[in-house]
Amino acid sequence: MADPARPGIPAALRRRADRLRRSPRLATATERLAPRSVRTRTTIAACVAVAVVLLAASAAVVLLMRANLHRTVETAAREQARTVARSAAEGPLPHVLPLDPGADFIQVTDTSGAVVAASQNLAGRPALADGGHDSFDLGVLGDEHHQRVTTLTTATPDGPVTIRVGASLHTADTAEDLTTAALAGLSAVLVATVGVVTWRATGRALRPVEAIRAEVAAIGDRDLARRVPEPGSEDEIARLAHTMNAMLDRLEAAGVRQRRFIADASHELRSPLAVLRTQLEVAHTHPDPVVRADMVAGALQDTDRLQSLAADLLLLARLDTTGHNGPAEELDLAELVRTCLEGRGPGRKEVVTELADGVAVTGNPMWLGRLLTNLLDNAERHARHRVTVRLALDPATGRAVLDVADDGPGVPPAEREKVFERFTRLDDARSRDEGGTGLGLSIARDIAALHGGTLAIEDTPAGCVFRTRLPARPHPTAAGAEGSGR
Repeated sequence: MADPARPGIPAALRRRADRLRRSPRLATATERLAPRSVRTRTTIAACVAVAVVLLAASAAVVLLMRANLHRTVETAAREQARTVARSAAEGPLPHVLPLDPGADFIQVTDTSGAVVAASQNLAGRPALADGGHDSFDLGVLGDEHHQRVTTLTTATPDGPVTIRVGASLHTADTAEDLTTAALAGLSAVLVATVGVVTWRATGRALRPVEAIRAEVAAIGDRDLARRVPEPGSEDEIARLAHTMNAMLDRLEAAGVRQRRFIADASHELRSPLAVLRTQLEVAHTHPDPVVRADMVAGALQDTDRLQSLAADLLLLARLDTTGHNGPAEELDLAELVRTCLEGRGPGRKEVVTELADGVAVTGNPMWLGRLLTNLLDNAERHARHRVTVRLALDPATGRAVLDVADDGPGVPPAEREKVFERFTRLDDARSRDEGGTGLGLSIARDIAALHGGTLAIEDTPAGCVFRTRLPARPHPTAAGAEGSGR
């Protein structure tokens, strides 16, 4: 009696197999079994590719050889059958037919199925049954042979007869087996050779990568002077090592700048703090109220300097962390300059402006105002009589050009980049001796760079000019010039 639940078993098994395939545990096990090494994956891929190619080539060789050998055997059997047919057409055949080389047996039957003639090994045997058999038990030889049988019907004086000639495929089968075994062995050797060569070649190729990885892993935050080894070749690994060393150069330079900045900041803070402490201690113990008032006034000045220095340090830290995620507001640069000058009030030196209207930039008004303020502070500290602020649009580059010039002693060409470094002191008349923090020009250059511009010292016949170039959007109104004295 059939089990009614039996037809549902295959579907249940399929559902269970699907659940197993989707199982996270099975996926995790598969991931664990998957090779993680590039060397192993490359070797496996090379071996699989070579094995597939060798398998296809070996199969093609064996099939072609089999077809050729079978064709040769069949041709020999057909030629034997034609020889017997010619003899039968000429007259009665002998009861025992001789075998030519390549033929295994011969049997001739008439239309009634009676054996007319046969080879010695089939003498006295009944007629072979039809049905396309190609394997016969030849008792004379004592075993069974794989044979190709050719059947030919021809007319004789006694009526039509059917001639069957069998040719042994033993030699062909033996050759095919030997060839298959030889190809299998050769393929195994080739796959093993490819695996060994690929493993060694991949290991040799990845050795510099491992050396780079080990060196990078050994480099600490206080050992940035080390570099990864660069191979002498010009391949991808050499370019990778060169790129890693360039990155390490940048990291080392950044670390040096950071340590120098911290040391300079500590030094700059230590001096005013020491002076401030001394003034407060003297004011606290001095009996003269006038001297005490002078000491307190000096302490307030040092406090202002400390406050300015702290503000500049915070701004530099903010600029360093902001990167290029800043400004997006469109500003009239001439109006911004006027607003900054009005907010400063009367200064110690005369300020002359030459501003071209209609020059718009995209930026942060607070930061651009700080850029201009820092340049003006620097110019006023070193100018003898006058500071000049010029704004124009460069038609060749489409950039806004903002110049802040003074008629002071100027900056030697060799020192023009050094003045933009943080806490830089010069040995000439433009040294920081009038209350500056030593960070203003560095902050100004960082702000210009953040807005996609540049800040540099340009040549001038007398004094010094700090030129800022910013990407501009000129207004359609015609540009004009304005001059005024402050």
